[in-house]
Amino acid sequence: MTVASKTSSAATPAVRVLNLAGIDYSLRSFDHDPATRRYGSEAADKLGVSSDQVFKTLMIQVDGQPVTALVPVSGQLDLKALASARGAKKAQLSGVAETERRTGYPVGGVSPFGQRHAVPVVVDRTALDHSTVFVSAGRRGLEIEIHPEDLVMLTNAQVAKIAALD
Repeated sequence: MTVASKTSSAATPAVRVLNLAGIDYSLRSFDHDPATRRYGSEAADKLGVSSDQVFKTLMIQVDGQPVTALVPVSGQLDLKALASARGAKKAQLSGVAETERRTGYPVGGVSPFGQRHAVPVVVDRTALDHSTVFVSAGRRGLEIEIHPEDLVMLTNAQVAKIAALD
């Protein structure tokens, strides 16, 4: 694992957004195993941080409208809680093709920053329990370490209890 330069060739749309905003963050990279399908758990393990500090970025349809949800990899998204937080009746996970088309990122590398189409963001409230959290930087094997308050501010996120923790 390494801390990548903020001006390196690793500049994804997410990294460019953070640089333009002047947000304090660190880029952390690791060798992604292509056989791995539990991307968030892999990031936590390889970065040597708790899985409740690494947040997965999920594309959800809430009453037919796209929403980005961020929940710790140590838990699962509670679809009913998300729908309720958004004042909606139903929430369901978007498919892989829809997620990649809408965000511009590969599944396992979806970042809440720099998505192709801006959508509302909801962050699980446990993010605020940490001094920093990790989210994908836009590709597998590259994570952004950021203060949760900056994550919420930059994404204009709603903070709510949307995770069922393991």
